[in-house]
Amino acid sequence: MSNIVKKYLRVLEVISSLNCELEFKTGVGRKHKMSDLEIVALSLTAEFMSIDSENSLFKEINKQQIPNLIDRSQFNKRRRKLFFFLEEVRLKLASHFLEFENYFIVDSMPLEICKFARHNRIKICKKDFETAPSKGFCASQNNWFYGYKLHGVCSINGVFHSLDITKAEVHDVNFLKNIKEQMSDCVVLGDRGYLSESIQLDLFQTVNIKLETPKRTNQKDYTPQPYVFRKSRKRIETLFSQLCDQFKIRNNYAKSFEGFKTRILAKITALTLVQFINKFIFDRPINNIKNQTI
Repeated sequence: MSNIVKKYLRVLEVISSLNCELEFKTGVGRKHKMSDLEIVALSLTAEFMSIDSENSLFKEINKQQIPNLIDRSQFNKRRRKLFFFLEEVRLKLASHFLEFENYFIVDSMPLEICKFARHNRIKICKKDFETAPSKGFCASQNNWFYGYKLHGVCSINGVFHSLDITKAEVHDVNFLKNIKEQMSDCVVLGDRGYLSESIQLDLFQTVNIKLETPKRTNQKDYTPQPYVFRKSRKRIETLFSQLCDQFKIRNNYAKSFEGFKTRILAKITALTLVQFINKFIFDRPINNIKNQTI
């Protein structure tokens, strides 16, 4: 049995134990040879193994070992239809880590869909204006990019709690307006990009979220942020680096926004899955993501 099939069976076993329920059927294809759970399991296995191309994935699979394997085009269609089911799997996995967490970290990272010099002539993800990419500036890298922003909130241990994808032109602080619908009674650590007295006050008064951000040196009553907060904020930067390295989140082969967002969610769900396997199956540090899952 090949290594990829062994990992696929391990992933299928883990996500089957979560008892996730699909609220709607995909309706793609005449007859489903593979179940929705098997589609998700194969997708997560590919992301964990850094197989970013579906053509490469299907070339590596021995069809005799997965007799009910469907063709590549049908796999692609069904995976996009299972976006909300994939998010439910991610939330179920994350819930095992986040039940008693009170401290979280918020940050964002750029997601380019092409090099900036080509942005005027490409047609990728431009079908609808509401979801079309845009130009944005990344302060940490000091350059312009074309695409989207990935906003994330993770725990101190490094498990993603909330996610969102916005246009590149959207300022980071606008993401904070949405998290009060998903979180309450906690402390959120952010960098200087989240400085906003009005939003800080609103979060505290409405859902008792205390937003901790470092002050600028020219601000009145400037005091350095405590070292423990500065050190903790590096956790989400490490997660973003892992997504770029092993999960190749900066590589984009999608032509539509539906395909793009499904790829991004699959990579983050695969990261959470590896953390779950590390913790509850092998009892090892959850962020050692290059370890084997079998």
